[in-house]
Amino acid sequence: MNLEKVILAVITLDRDKVSAGGAPLFFASDKEEQEKIAIYLARITEGVIHDLENGVFILVKH
Repeated sequence: MNLEKVILAVITLDRDKVSAGGAPLFFASDKEEQEKIAIYLARITEGVIHDLENGVFILVKH
C-alpha cells in the first residue's frame, strides 16, 4: 500500500477546533508541547509539519 498526500496526524491546542476523523488527534497543553509532539511525530513518520495558524498543526506525508 502506497500512502501519498495523506494527513498522518492532527496536533491541536483547542479540542473545539477538530473533530473525530481519519487521522489520529493529539491534544497539547501549550504551544511548546504542541511543537515537541509535532517534531517527534514528523521524525518518526518522515512527515511534514504544517501550521494552520489557528492552534492546529497537521502532519502530512507528501
